[in-house]
Amino acid sequence: MALELRQSLKLSQQLVMTPQLQQAIKLLQLSRLELQQAVREELEVNPVLEEAAEGSPEEEPSPAEGDSAPTPAAEEAPPREDGGLIDRVDWEYYFNEGGRDGRVARDTDEEDGRPYYENTLTHRQSLADHLDSQVRFLDLDDAEREAALYLIGNIDENGYLKVTVEDAAQALPLPPETVERALAKVQTMDPLGVGARDLRECLMIQAREKGEGFDLPLRILSDQFEQFSRGDVAGIARRLKLPKDAVKEAFQKLVSLWPKPGRAYSGDDVHYITPDVYVFKVDDQWVITLNEDGQPRLRLSSYYRRLLTGGGEDLPKEDREFLKQKVNSALWFIKSIEQRKRTIYKVVESIIKLQRDFLEKGPKYLRPLTLRGVAEDIEMHESTVSRVTSGKYVYTPHGIFELKFFFNSGLNRGGGEEDIASKSVKEKIREIIRAEGENKPLSDQELMRLLQNQGIRIARRTVTKYRAQLGLLSSSRRRKLF
Repeated sequence: MALELRQSLKLSQQLVMTPQLQQAIKLLQLSRLELQQAVREELEVNPVLEEAAEGSPEEEPSPAEGDSAPTPAAEEAPPREDGGLIDRVDWEYYFNEGGRDGRVARDTDEEDGRPYYENTLTHRQSLADHLDSQVRFLDLDDAEREAALYLIGNIDENGYLKVTVEDAAQALPLPPETVERALAKVQTMDPLGVGARDLRECLMIQAREKGEGFDLPLRILSDQFEQFSRGDVAGIARRLKLPKDAVKEAFQKLVSLWPKPGRAYSGDDVHYITPDVYVFKVDDQWVITLNEDGQPRLRLSSYYRRLLTGGGEDLPKEDREFLKQKVNSALWFIKSIEQRKRTIYKVVESIIKLQRDFLEKGPKYLRPLTLRGVAEDIEMHESTVSRVTSGKYVYTPHGIFELKFFFNSGLNRGGGEEDIASKSVKEKIREIIRAEGENKPLSDQELMRLLQNQGIRIARRTVTKYRAQLGLLSSSRRRKLF
């Protein structure tokens, strides 16, 4: 077969994401804090981009065509000649190590009585730190101390040991008996119950330390733990041949113990959520306001614009090309941020339009909504809506919600009525359980019947799933025992 060369034409479509488009997509999915960080990083690497001071006139950049420079806007105000803040700095204080009279530190009450900011910082002690500080006071030899420190490193945030004695002995390596002795010492530390391998051991450690008054509770934990976990007072009384009142009293003592002793030291600091969008009702109209607090206002540097538009003819070609590249990059960055704002606004506007009953009446009136529904409403791609709604929050009269909150599946009401959102059904389940009697909690089957009486077609297994997602216990565990 002979080899030959041929020419052929082929028509194909290909999607190519330019660096500018990639940047716009990246900025779109950032949260407020991440966007602030991205802006700071761009200000550091692009000298043409600068932050506009508060009160300074806005400069609207024109789009960059090829390598053309943007049209110069109004120049900045000239710097002040009076020196400004620099004349009011107490330079003598900084150079004389503390002030004119040679003091090392300025008195905290010298100005307004407030301490320095560094003196107000606090640090939450972790559970591991709290346990490490107690090891030095234990009567341990070197091997046991090594084992104790290893065990402390394998205690989770709830205070439970997450490694077996055999695995710890193999990892160190040390004899299992040494690790057992170290574990027994660790379990005497504060908080009481730390280092336990399961709930039963945790409660038994605490019960032993309580003394004689916990003899019966300790016996229940030792011999009747399964019945105790089910709340079977009558069964335990029958098995131990004791009055039910005595068993109830023992239960009351047991429930006073702490099942997660490490939680007091492992709680995370509170992180406050700042909404990206505010929604208010003004004169029967819902008004959307984007939260731009803390977001720097960006503009092009007038100095570099002058270099490109008339004052920089003597610049080398390489320098001019570099500045043009940076100007175009700055323009794209600014426009990507503005496009991000417009997209967020359009998505929130569509959500408000489709979830008006929620805004007017509350979470129980949330409607079924999908990303595709919003995407079709604003004529954008579904993936764009997904990026906008991820990690962004909106303030409403009913609280602060992530934008993802408004998207949920629906359940059929039957009878030709409009579907109801799954989150609305969860709220109804929460309200029904909240209003039930403590002595006769409703089973999932009874919850299903009540919901069906309200026109909501739902299966019992769906009720069970929603109840579990709400963090609500089953009817047997919600029953008040004493």
